Amino acid sequence: MDQRAYEIAEKLVIASKRAYNRGIQTGSGGNVSARIPGTETMLVKASGGSLGDCSPEGFLITDFEGNLIEGTGKPTREALLHGYIYKLRPDVQAVVHVHSPYAIGWSSSKRDLPLVTWHSRLKNPEGFPTLDVHAAMVRPQDVPMVEKMFEKTPNIQAFLLADHGVVAMGKDPLTAEHTAELVEETAQVAILDKIVEKLGL
Repeated sequence: MDQRAYEIAEKLVIASKRAYNRGIQTGSGGNVSARIPGTETMLVKASGGSLGDCSPEGFLITDFEGNLIEGTGKPTREALLHGYIYKLRPDVQAVVHVHSPYAIGWSSSKRDLPLVTWHSRLKNPEGFPTLDVHAAMVRPQDVPMVEKMFEKTPNIQAFLLADHGVVAMGKDPLTAEHTAELVEETAQVAILDKIVEKLGL
């Protein structure tokens, strides 16, 4: 990969390790990507690799359909989703997808995540929608659902996949990762609010 792509990959490593160290992704799950500016290509995590021990050399370059252009290994199966986001949202430069537990817990309700904290309302006033995709990945037949979501809320910075996790977007990898953390925090507070309400405290 050229120097520009390598520098982007270095930023992806920082965001990946932060997500792992913050506990919003464990094991070999989750995936991250970044657009290579001025092209219809992106850097993506290889399938099976861990966010906790990735390196710049371990990222692959694919087109927006997830077809491998450069690198060794198989692109994450979510590469198709990342590519669709870049095509639908020219403002998005990086995507972080994690399987954070509270967000998954909330998403199982199939309801949008409420903005229960001042922080979430100030940072993401358009909210965090939940998409009920009936698969372990976003498939081509699910794309109309993603398109409809962006038509309704064109500037959202994150959304949830039911029973799956968070998809956070940003101007760079670390911004997207911070948003993923915020979604997890918001989901945790939302669940605690429901517990408090049920207990009548």
